[in-house]
Amino acid sequence: MSLRRNYEQMRLPLWTTRTHTRPLPRLLATLLKVALPAFVLGLVLALTVWDPHVELAFYSRSWVRQQVRPVPPLAGCFAPARVSPLYNATDALYAPHRTTVHAGMPLRLGMDCYNFAGLIHPPEDVAGYRPPDERLQYHTYWRTDLVPFGERQEWMLKSFFATQNLNVSRLVLWSNGDLSNNAFVQQHLQRYPDAFTSRVADVATLSAGTALEGAGSLWVEDGKAWVDGDLLRLLVLWQDGGVWVDMDSLLTRDLRPLVEHEFVTQWDCYDKVYVPFNGALMHFRQHSPYLCEAFHIMASSPAPRKGSTDWGATLYLKLWRRLTAAGVPPFSVLPFCFADGRSCRLDNRLPDPFAPDPRGGAWTDGMGRERGGGLDQALGKVFSVHLHNQWEKAFPPDGWVHRLLLSRYEQRLGGE
Repeated sequence: MSLRRNYEQMRLPLWTTRTHTRPLPRLLATLLKVALPAFVLGLVLALTVWDPHVELAFYSRSWVRQQVRPVPPLAGCFAPARVSPLYNATDALYAPHRTTVHAGMPLRLGMDCYNFAGLIHPPEDVAGYRPPDERLQYHTYWRTDLVPFGERQEWMLKSFFATQNLNVSRLVLWSNGDLSNNAFVQQHLQRYPDAFTSRVADVATLSAGTALEGAGSLWVEDGKAWVDGDLLRLLVLWQDGGVWVDMDSLLTRDLRPLVEHEFVTQWDCYDKVYVPFNGALMHFRQHSPYLCEAFHIMASSPAPRKGSTDWGATLYLKLWRRLTAAGVPPFSVLPFCFADGRSCRLDNRLPDPFAPDPRGGAWTDGMGRERGGGLDQALGKVFSVHLHNQWEKAFPPDGWVHRLLLSRYEQRLGGE
């Protein structure tokens, strides 16, 4: 027994010593010195071989299950007896189109989207004068209680006057307060009395006769003017018909070739499952049954969440799915670059409008940013540049926006 006890006493210190003097920290440090550089090198090598596309978005499963997945039936707005006499269903839904706006693919690669936009030819010249109410109506909206209407907002007006045919087009500036005495607005009201007007938005009046009439959700607002802006665009197009253009846009081409279609736009060049559509640029005819169905969806759904796209992208998706399930031709969807070329891959999205041009001035694949260069040619094919509400930012005085857009607006308007 004593021999065993002595043996165990001899082993314990040896075992303990070996256990506590293992060079684990030194081993980990060595591994990190080798593994970390190897990982970084492997990642760099992988990026030279592979072209990764990673986009993370998180959606509540209960929201998707309740608000997106179901496809209830239409409300019957397309029934012949319910279609307004102001809406020519045969012409709108089934007449052949001269222009094609459905590409049939996402158009993510290179200049594919811009080249496709270039296939749409300018409209034929329209001679003569049309009274203001008989013209193609364009609509936009500004909330006077958020930011004062100033020079940045005026650029959207100038882009309209510089790119659209003012003999056959009229822009209506809607707001929640009277802007007719604003200095930036007033000068254009005086200069273009038949092509420009301002109106105060009254949602109660605009919603009369729709499924939203008298609904409490008509007065929901948020600090971004998303919910109320999404509502107003549908109400004014229902009442007057025409083209909606978000105020944070700069028009680049005459939009008339597009208006044989009723359309919204693609959100970006990626396939966003639950928010594939955007309403920054859209067109619907007066008393369109598409809008009638949209109002029924809005009236039968929970009130929109503030700062959400519940009455925008999500609503358009619900409507599109119900239309196709009912066998009704859906509205058209313009490819992303027609109105929002900033939302795609790093190698083909429009450059940041608020960043100075880099040294060398190239855009993508060596395409220049000078007048007549690759960027200028792309802008001549698309129809609008969406700026995404970055009102606090200024355009660099030497940037491509000034050079290729703003200076041309001034040149064209000064030469009238």
